Amino acid sequence: MNTKMLIGGKLVDGAGKLDVVNPATGRSFVQAERADEAQLELAVSSAKQAFPAWAACGWEERAGYVSRLADGLEEVKDDLARLLTMEQGKPLNQAKGEIAAGIQEMRHVAGQRIEPVVLREDARTRIIEHRTPLGVVAAITPWNFPFLMVTQKIGPALMAGNTVVAKPAPTTPMIALAIAAVAADVLPAGVLNVIVDDNDLGAKLSGHRDVAKVTFTGSTVTGRKVGAAGADTLKRITLELGGNDAAIVLDDVRVADVAPSIFRAATMNAGQVCLATKRVYAPAPLYDELCDALAKLASEAVVDDGDKQGTQIGPIQNRMQYEKLLGYLDDAKANGTVIAGGHPLEREGYFIAPTIVRDIPDDAALVREEQFGPVLPVLKYDDIDDAIARANDSEYGLGGIVWAGDTQRGVEVAMKINTGTVWVNKGVEIPSDIPFGGAKQSGIGRKGGDEGLEAFTQPHIVNVALG
Repeated sequence: MNTKMLIGGKLVDGAGKLDVVNPATGRSFVQAERADEAQLELAVSSAKQAFPAWAACGWEERAGYVSRLADGLEEVKDDLARLLTMEQGKPLNQAKGEIAAGIQEMRHVAGQRIEPVVLREDARTRIIEHRTPLGVVAAITPWNFPFLMVTQKIGPALMAGNTVVAKPAPTTPMIALAIAAVAADVLPAGVLNVIVDDNDLGAKLSGHRDVAKVTFTGSTVTGRKVGAAGADTLKRITLELGGNDAAIVLDDVRVADVAPSIFRAATMNAGQVCLATKRVYAPAPLYDELCDALAKLASEAVVDDGDKQGTQIGPIQNRMQYEKLLGYLDDAKANGTVIAGGHPLEREGYFIAPTIVRDIPDDAALVREEQFGPVLPVLKYDDIDDAIARANDSEYGLGGIVWAGDTQRGVEVAMKINTGTVWVNKGVEIPSDIPFGGAKQSGIGRKGGDEGLEAFTQPHIVNVALG
């Protein structure tokens, strides 16, 4: 279990140490090395020095390095999954899925290329656009998917010819340090640097004069701060932020068919997913039946340590988020009717019973805000246009789901939802080759697909006179 940071190609001790807590017990299980400002400066300087040679490598050579990094992670995937469960809390089978998805993301991006494009050519002129790397990229990642988010950022950043300083969330640094240990044996010195902080270096990294781009995934509140920190130097910024994703159930579905999918979409990773279903709008004729079905699923769900076989829902990742959810439970009891859960589990660790709330008004905090946990409000509607308007009445616009018996009708409703992505009759799915991002205050920019790779480059126009 590597506890050291990666700076300038070497695994190094920090200026201090950081306790890492297992959320299933609420107790520290290891101490990670923690950087100070001097080490942040050294990491950025190392990335800056490594940039010219790395950018000059070309697509094929960089693809070889990224593929070998994926190979190295594949060799230790089982250890990575166990470590991920220990520090993040998700069930082991979900941790294995996250590790596999992150490795697949790196393999996919290693196969991508951005070729020069001739924009215009005639007897007098040839105009060519090609893409060049930006420089040093700061990759700041959250605690809900600490492996996948790192790989989704460093893969395209490195492939495009940039060097990287990665900073994981302070509550889940160990999986990023495990990536660093593999990268130390694979990548040239300085190409990837991984530092750990205690929520005290983010602004310094985001605003650093030698950082050309910041790619950040996290809350909208923090995303605003990241954007402000990078404004003085006009950095390129990609922000994947919060969501209050709505599921709209149409009146032609069979409740027995859709209820399990709705429940999974709301409680995967203990609801700690930016794209998780955060609120459900159900037609009046199906409302009681759907509420009862969701309550039954919540009552039957196995909530336990993610390392135990059969666990379906693990703990909340950290105490701060756990206490925030206790506040939402109070709101639910004050404004709605709790029909399942509604309480923390009486045991060590940060466990919340999966909770279903009905008969709650649209202006309740649980409906208006992003709860980021397994607490789901179900709201009634009489008219589909009203449901669409209420779903869109949010500062967020990340994702959403429409559940429909008639698929075409579902598509027509989905077209009216003001979010970056809407799924019809399926849960959250983000293919590697499809761009993904948010509308409104759910983010800026896209990841995935050609657009996601291009986000780590800048267009360079060469305008040639002929003849």
